[in-house]
Amino acid sequence: MRTPYDQIGDVPTFTLESNDVENGRELDPPQRSGIFGAGGSDTSPELHWSGFPAGTRSFAVTMYDPLAPTASGFWHWAVADIPVSTTSLPTGAGEEDSTLLPPGAWQLTNDASLRRYLGAAPPAGHGRHNYYIAVHALDVDTIGIPETSTPAFLTFNLGAHTLARAVITPWWEAR
Repeated sequence: MRTPYDQIGDVPTFTLESNDVENGRELDPPQRSGIFGAGGSDTSPELHWSGFPAGTRSFAVTMYDPLAPTASGFWHWAVADIPVSTTSLPTGAGEEDSTLLPPGAWQLTNDASLRRYLGAAPPAGHGRHNYYIAVHALDVDTIGIPETSTPAFLTFNLGAHTLARAVITPWWEAR
């Protein structure tokens, strides 16, 4: 399956699973937006991964909607500098000022200018939107970008450091 991330480099994959979201399945209410009235609670999903390359030194997590009615899609969540010893994030790790992220990991400001996970909230009648949740296995301990960086800038830098990528793609449609 091709993803929007493939344009920054075609890389091997590894296993990404979740107890909260499934590839090709509709998002449950907790992962939808409450802030933007989609009937959810903006709760980031549990994620766990395995099978990444031996040279991996850290991870980044991103969630992106390429079909948002903007010229650049919509970045819902981005976490950088996840230590290689961490192979899961619990449900709710994407809260603002989260204590559930491992030491050293940090959240970037999403496209709503919130430093947290923001759930799905496509416009009513806009059709089905796919939400690409990706874990990127990196060849560096830290991505080395300022904490004021955008998810798009993070992704630009991931292109030079991604060894492998795993993606889950749930969807949601506001009716």
